[in-house]
Amino acid sequence: MNNIPVREERTLRFHILRHNPQDSESVPHQQVFEIQEADSMTLFIALNEIRENLDSSLQFDFVCRAGICGSCAMIINGKPGLACRTLTRDLPEDIFLAPLPVFELISDLSVNTGKWMRAISERLETWVHNRQEEVDLQQLEAPMEQSLAYSIYELERCIECGCCIAACGTAQMRDQFVGAVGLNKIARFRLDPRDEREDTDFYELIGDESGVFGCLTLLGCEDVCPKELPLAAQLAYMRRKMASV
Repeated sequence: MNNIPVREERTLRFHILRHNPQDSESVPHQQVFEIQEADSMTLFIALNEIRENLDSSLQFDFVCRAGICGSCAMIINGKPGLACRTLTRDLPEDIFLAPLPVFELISDLSVNTGKWMRAISERLETWVHNRQEEVDLQQLEAPMEQSLAYSIYELERCIECGCCIAACGTAQMRDQFVGAVGLNKIARFRLDPRDEREDTDFYELIGDESGVFGCLTLLGCEDVCPKELPLAAQLAYMRRKMASV
């Protein structure tokens, strides 16, 4: 006898914030769509069903559908998350979706995280700095201690989805704040022995209220990071380094 409980079919109501800033007649408003929940349905699947069957103008982003690219990040019932990794069975029947704050709105649930991330990378100079006129590629590719390589790899797992920025109160108050993703980037290069910058160089980049000393330590970034990166630990590490400069 099959004792597996049968899940009751639900009608899901999606309350989606709609707005196209490129359209002068567009006014921000909430639109409700109803669909039947399917087994193992994710928000990504649900949004595609809405776009295919109910409203082809709905805009949202996706690429990998596997929680790797970070492009489908959005506000899900008040909390940043990835649509492709969020199962509807873990949500109530009424689901409220909105675009990530802080980033430039493209339309509906689509925001330009790439523009923000590139600006931060250029501002923080997130590449290996070598003071030699001619770079020795063999030296750059030389093996390093496994524990150090793992620590750097741990920080490299950031997918730049923007969830940490959307959950950050400071980032929403100060447009110059680099946020957890920026501090994570700089911590990665601070660990890398191939980067020849001095501590004072890093201090000039993030040693003020737009960097390590601007964080209110609310830990919203770490709470919503889909890769569960140790963002609070990296902040503490960078603060100790900056305080000693």
